Amino acid sequence: MLLNYRKEDEYWVDISTERLPSSRLGSLYPGSQFKGTQCCGPARYEVSVEIQHVDLKESTLSGYLNIKGLTSDYPDLTTFFQAEIIGPKYSFLTRKWQAQQHIDALHWSKFPSFEPYVDIFNNDDFVYDPFEKDFIYMRWKEHFLVPDHRVNNIDGASFAGFYYICYQRSTDEIRGYYFFLHHPEWYQELSLKHVEQRCFGNFEMR
Repeated sequence: MLLNYRKEDEYWVDISTERLPSSRLGSLYPGSQFKGTQCCGPARYEVSVEIQHVDLKESTLSGYLNIKGLTSDYPDLTTFFQAEIIGPKYSFLTRKWQAQQHIDALHWSKFPSFEPYVDIFNNDDFVYDPFEKDFIYMRWKEHFLVPDHRVNNIDGASFAGFYYICYQRSTDEIRGYYFFLHHPEWYQELSLKHVEQRCFGNFEMR
């Protein structure tokens, strides 16, 4: 054991009373995994998601999304994505990625839990609180292929769009709808369930 002395003028933190901020929201925490499917017309593809980083202060998270069988060139396709958590920092209005207000309304309304907010989500004074609700809404944006980050365009697959996401804490399930303005198949549905783990992926020190 290495012992060090502390100078009298050095700042002292009593970890018995200081709380380190949590980096989880339900089962959204580093190391958490979800598995399920994505449907595109009659086709159904196996999907798995692994969350790598969660920053509740910045209302963001990131991770890897793997989809199998989508293209012949990449039968096992993994992309890196970043997410915006709807709340004080990010509103339901996307304002980018070719998503206008009516497109936001169409996609968010696919989630039954969004019904109470249909008429108010565009109000300037409306702020959703994800920390006190059962439903957590997000936008997931894929950025590049893993492990080759130089690849950002694949025949038969596109990173140009993004996912409207709803995670329900009480069921540990994620539903999502992919949107890309120029894709002929809107509302590609993503359905994921949390994979139970025997070890904790996150803890909070008090």
